[in-house]
Amino acid sequence: MDVSQPPRRYNDKRKEYLEWNDYFMATAVLSAKRSKDPVTQVGACIVDQKNRVVAIGYNGFPRNCSDDEFPWGKSDAKQSLEHKYMYVVHAEANAILNSNCTSLDGTRLFTTLFPCNECAKLIIQSGIQQIYFISDKYEGHTATIASKRMLDAAGVLYSRHVPKQQKILIDFAEFLDEN
Repeated sequence: MDVSQPPRRYNDKRKEYLEWNDYFMATAVLSAKRSKDPVTQVGACIVDQKNRVVAIGYNGFPRNCSDDEFPWGKSDAKQSLEHKYMYVVHAEANAILNSNCTSLDGTRLFTTLFPCNECAKLIIQSGIQQIYFISDKYEGHTATIASKRMLDAAGVLYSRHVPKQQKILIDFAEFLDEN
């Protein structure tokens, strides 16, 4: 035993824990890792007033639609049957549809990408009251402008999430019994 070091006190709380909003956004980021989209992976996490995760989603094809049979690319014409936009369910929509509670009134949405106009409609109708996002890479696009217009009119708050912890490492070995 090294007597030069003061003994570790287990009565003090750990200081390197995730703050709530970083935790929820990290959950959205981790969910995005499930997406098979080769260009844009989006994740979403919905949280209730008691900081309980009530839904998680990522962008992908609808249930029972094979990832191998539908196109992941973009064709020249946006309305083409070979364009992924015709088939992909957005992360926010998946989270709302797969929610494990009867009402999303008053909940918060954490998403890696600012919601499009179609997802904004679902967000407003479902009662989500606040949105935290990381990226707004389509900020000047018509769908995003329409989204913000509807969210503003409906009183849904939104803000960019600035993480307190820039990097989060998931090391499964830390939790293995052998260590």
